Amino acid sequence: MAVKTHSRALRRAKRVTLRCLAVLGVVLALLLVLVVGLVTVTLVGPSPTARDLLVTTMMETSALKFIPHLYFSSAEVETILARNSVVDSGEVTESVDFVETDDAPPKDTIELVDITGPTFKGKMLIVHDPSRVHLAVAPVFSNDAYGVRVEEFAEREGAIAAINGGGFADEGGVGKGGMPLGLVIKDGELLAGSLSGSYSLVGFDSEDHLVVGTMTGQECVNRGIRDAVSFGPAFIVNGNAQDVAGSGGGLNPRTVLGQREDGAVLMLVIDGRQAHSIGATYKDCIDVMLEYGAVNAANLDGGSSSMLVYEGEVKNVCASLYGSRPIPTAFVVI
Repeated sequence: MAVKTHSRALRRAKRVTLRCLAVLGVVLALLLVLVVGLVTVTLVGPSPTARDLLVTTMMETSALKFIPHLYFSSAEVETILARNSVVDSGEVTESVDFVETDDAPPKDTIELVDITGPTFKGKMLIVHDPSRVHLAVAPVFSNDAYGVRVEEFAEREGAIAAINGGGFADEGGVGKGGMPLGLVIKDGELLAGSLSGSYSLVGFDSEDHLVVGTMTGQECVNRGIRDAVSFGPAFIVNGNAQDVAGSGGGLNPRTVLGQREDGAVLMLVIDGRQAHSIGATYKDCIDVMLEYGAVNAANLDGGSSSMLVYEGEVKNVCASLYGSRPIPTAFVVI
């Protein structure tokens, strides 16, 4: 009798489990239909602004950039991206002396500031001595080699702070992070790129000025660039904010490097793809940089690569479910 009772209990438990799984499956299916419906309505609906915002946002992700191509041709996607971007003025940072201020804090001061906007939250690190900011690179640049995580860069370099640097080869969003894209210069040595190639540059010269804009490798050598990576777009050049068309990159995690006229370096990292912070557009980043006095500033790699480490702790929320990504370059504060 006990055996039959036990058998009935097992069958009953099995039926309940199957029913629960069936209900869960239906709920997930309904949620999927709802999400697909919302995406479809946004992408093919009556609002060009909403469509462009969603397309530009997705195209900066690794996992979702295929979705716009389900609704639009490659040419149409490129057209949307082109009309929602920073308008390159062609300017390059001029070499000017830093402006000293009477109320400046001690040169070794580093400040960590909370940043808040309509759709985002983030952190700003203000490094008053620009000579402390250097580029760290992975031991080997190769598609077959893994890069280094930002927190590991900080530990290896004995740095008090670090942020992610330039872009890298990331086919399908599963790259190893060991191969940078474009130009890399460290301590005045050209480690990636060519002298004849033209690159969107973010880096420092031998006088600790942040230099942004488009330059060839040879122009970088002639200018005395000591540490630099390729990325962009430039946001502020010689005190002039660049014009942003449309949604400007969509709402995404961001990393931005800037400099004030007194030489202080601004390291901005904005969270995105989170409940507490959807992300920021290019225009949002420009506005924050202007608010904090940047006269030169440029976009670094963002998305799941955006990371700020300070005093041994990660200060932002990484967009990746797997934590910080291996990358080939990072800017560190020694």
